[in-house]
Amino acid sequence: MKESEMLQYVDHTLLKAVASWEDIQELCEEALEYHTASVCIPPCYVKRVHDKYGDTLNICTVIGFPLGYGTAAAKAAECKQALEDGANEIDMVINITDVKNGNYKKVEEEIALLKNTAGEKILKVIIETCYLTHEEKIAMCRAVTSAGADFIKTSTGFGTGGATLKDIKLFKENIGPKVKIKAAGGIKSIEDLEAFIKEGCARIGTSSAVNLIKGRMAKEY
Repeated sequence: MKESEMLQYVDHTLLKAVASWEDIQELCEEALEYHTASVCIPPCYVKRVHDKYGDTLNICTVIGFPLGYGTAAAKAAECKQALEDGANEIDMVINITDVKNGNYKKVEEEIALLKNTAGEKILKVIIETCYLTHEEKIAMCRAVTSAGADFIKTSTGFGTGGATLKDIKLFKENIGPKVKIKAAGGIKSIEDLEAFIKEGCARIGTSSAVNLIKGRMAKEY
């Protein structure tokens, strides 16, 4: 796969707490230039980005981020506001405390609530694999599938670990046929990008991809 083609899988991401408007604009300009799948930005910037760029950018934002332990009602309100502000894609964090308490049905109900709120917009569900056991990961694959979400996503990038190919393989064995996979967290090289795409990821969340490929292209010329 050509390196430029890989960027079509990338949610070009900037979620740092100190991200300035100038930083966000630079991210958006790069996304437009290199044709990334989306920009993934903090909710507070969604309306401003949509006002500036309109439908030229596919805007993704995060809900319940990064810890996930807000209430379902609060997450639904966040989601509703983000959609009204111009987001097309929502990456939500599950309530990991519910997983640890074995209350998988409650997690499924929360995902279903967010999907109902998102409607036809894309909902990606971050399960934060670094905190989960093998059995809990399988349970979350089933919850994401049963709740009707569009994607299962490995990580926030703010936990103790990020995406692994082992987890992607586990997802493929346990999600339903309509659920896609997004890998995020720790994807820092072109080789990583290629490996996760080859393993079946439909999206890659990373802040590094554009700069990596820009650097490679500059060397070629």
